Amino acid sequence: MVERSVGGSTDNQPSLGLTPLSRVRLDELLQEMLDRVGEVVTSRERLRALLDAVVGIGTDLDLRSTLQRIVASACALAGARYGALGVIGANRTELSDFITYGMDPEIHAKIGDLPHGRGVLGLLITDPHPVRLPDINKHPDSYGFPPHHPPMHSFLGVPVRTRDQIYGNLYLSEKQGADEFSDDDEEIVVALAAAAGVAIDNARLFTLARRRERWLAAAAEITGVLLGTVRRTEALRLIARRAREVADAELVMVLLYDEQNSRYTIEVVDGNDPEYGSLEGKLIPVDSAAAAEFGRERYRAVEDLRATVEWPGPVPDSPALAAPLSASNTLHGVLIVTPRAGQNPTDEDAMLLSAFAGQAALALERARAQDEREQLVVLEDRERIARDLHDVVIQRLFATGMQLQGAIAHAGRPEAVRRVNAAVDDLDATIRDIRRSIFELRAPVGPSLRLELREAAAAAAGPLGFRPVLDTSGPVDSAIPDDIVPELLAVLREALANVARHAGAESVRVSVRAADDEVILQVEDDGAGMDPALARGGVVNMGERAHDLGGSFEAGPGPGGKGTTVTWRVPLAG
Repeated sequence: MVERSVGGSTDNQPSLGLTPLSRVRLDELLQEMLDRVGEVVTSRERLRALLDAVVGIGTDLDLRSTLQRIVASACALAGARYGALGVIGANRTELSDFITYGMDPEIHAKIGDLPHGRGVLGLLITDPHPVRLPDINKHPDSYGFPPHHPPMHSFLGVPVRTRDQIYGNLYLSEKQGADEFSDDDEEIVVALAAAAGVAIDNARLFTLARRRERWLAAAAEITGVLLGTVRRTEALRLIARRAREVADAELVMVLLYDEQNSRYTIEVVDGNDPEYGSLEGKLIPVDSAAAAEFGRERYRAVEDLRATVEWPGPVPDSPALAAPLSASNTLHGVLIVTPRAGQNPTDEDAMLLSAFAGQAALALERARAQDEREQLVVLEDRERIARDLHDVVIQRLFATGMQLQGAIAHAGRPEAVRRVNAAVDDLDATIRDIRRSIFELRAPVGPSLRLELREAAAAAAGPLGFRPVLDTSGPVDSAIPDDIVPELLAVLREALANVARHAGAESVRVSVRAADDEVILQVEDDGAGMDPALARGGVVNMGERAHDLGGSFEAGPGPGGKGTTVTWRVPLAG
């Protein structure tokens, strides 16, 4: 007797009372349950990988390293062969940086310039939403790939937000093990991008804090300099050097403002290229709108430094920041910082530079105050010496001369009278020299007309063959206005040039006197003489210079009809 199993089965396996159809359905349910368990396990693993990635990208606060880890983590989570993170520039229309992953450095170098955000890459810039494509080449906005670029098909792009602003975009390509990226890939990369935004924001804040710390340290160093004796050039060189180090700049220049002459002087230059040193000491007239605006704003950003003004030497053709060196409502100059190539200065950089420039301006203010204090000490000492010479030395010399003149009546021999008169003349000459020295002592510290007159006379020694005698009297430095000085010097040079060309003189005497509300320049020579009626060229110009200033000009024979005497006089009022 054959034993039958339940359900008609002829084998010895227990059937649990199920029909063949029920067993098939049970197998399907069991397989579906296993598939879902597998999906749960896979999702759990991907979730764990996502959490690991989130923790990983936040372990370091260096911004560049953070961006590189974000791209690597996105590729690992989505199974992408290639990945990139494009940072959107300040103009919000193109990419300013492009961090890649999965591409060999050799291929990277062959490709050349990084993308600017055109084609499909630009879709996320204009419309910041996830983009998933089975083949990027078939998209109507595809811009194509440059030479040497590896082939790419499947594509996934996700925007990266920091707070309420789009910082950049994550680009993934070439899904491994599938033809295209899945919904799960998109969701997990979107989740990673959200965490990446927080990590990027933290890294940026940390970078900003460190940058502020460096600027504060540099400002503290300048403050330390203020506590001691300040030498302007040394302080400016320290300011330029520290600004270049902190800003990691290509070039830093300190321009000092000359309001009287409406120009800037490039006082200090600190740059990576030795050729920049040729800029030091050069002048920049304030005749352009850009140069005039340098010191009127808290800070000024320029897109191209080279195109801003007509520079007297080489400067980079890149963006730059200019901050005024101003204190006590006085513009001392401008601090200009040019970042390295590829770096664009931000508003935060400009504000930090402006604060540093304000501290640097205090160094200039203190240096100027110390210079004025030192000049005041010198002037006080000069005034004391001048007073002693006038009240003591001159009076004693004058008394000695009077005594000698009184002794002439008692001198019986002509030789004794001659010697006494000669001694009196020497005393008079000494008194004139001392009075001239007194005027020089009381002259302001700075540019000196007496010095310029001596230089003009010395310059004429070559053409003349001898050095003219120069005699100045009266307050030449302090009484003659600035608008008369260049005219006076021009007339003197022209007169000496005429003597050298036409007179054939053996001696020339130049006298400049400031007294009785007028200045008188007289040039006498013992040469061949001249006919005033034939005056032309330079002689006519000398007369016109005098008439323009309300004065007079005479040129004619010297004493005794010998040589020529040129007399140029103008009122001190001009």
